[in-house]
Amino acid sequence: MTSLKAPSLSLKPSASFQSQNKSLASFQTSQCKIPIKTTRSTNLRAINSSIKASLSSSASTKHPASDARPGKVQELYVYELNERDRGSPAYLRLSQKEVNSLGDLVPFSNKVYHGNLEKRLGITSGICILIQHVPEKNGDRYEAIFSFYFGEYGHISVQGPYLTYEDTYLAVTGGSGIFEGVTGQVKLHQIVFPFKIFYTFYLKGIPDLPQELLGTPVVPSPEVEPTPAAKAAEPHAALKNYTD
Repeated sequence: MTSLKAPSLSLKPSASFQSQNKSLASFQTSQCKIPIKTTRSTNLRAINSSIKASLSSSASTKHPASDARPGKVQELYVYELNERDRGSPAYLRLSQKEVNSLGDLVPFSNKVYHGNLEKRLGITSGICILIQHVPEKNGDRYEAIFSFYFGEYGHISVQGPYLTYEDTYLAVTGGSGIFEGVTGQVKLHQIVFPFKIFYTFYLKGIPDLPQELLGTPVVPSPEVEPTPAAKAAEPHAALKNYTD
């Protein structure tokens, strides 16, 4: 019996099919490489930009500018009264001239009262340097450097022009206690030279002033006087541990 042998089938792809397959693979690879590479690069750039922006925002939030100061202006009213009981002022005539002249020094210290004249605050302490004698105005121009002491609250230092014949503004140069970091200016209103002066402080850069330093002042006039309790510095009419 003769056996029948099945014809062999060749599974090897033809040369034409292989060529077409390689072309397709090459096309797919070339089409995919560029978009993948571009997308990855774009994503990295976007991530880096986002990180930088986040770090920059965080730094500006956590580290504000060191010179930033509150813009609020607080007014403080003070009377400086020379009650002729402190040996003030002392006139040091360094110029050795008969009339007030450049270089003469005037150290001083006077009592300080609240603007309402109902509470003793402390004292002033400082020195004036004579810059110019102004005979036509019957007065002098000084450069003043002095401080106001407010008991346990601290002190305020000021510097600037002091004219015996008109109002002036001096710079607030600093302070201590609750006045640490203070800036601003103070208006010096001459009432009776050299015995009565009224000051209006315009203070910036500090927390709200305590209530006992606030209040409506008595209108300045040559007749102003502190209340008897304030003048005697009775406990209810004086700052705690005021400087005398």
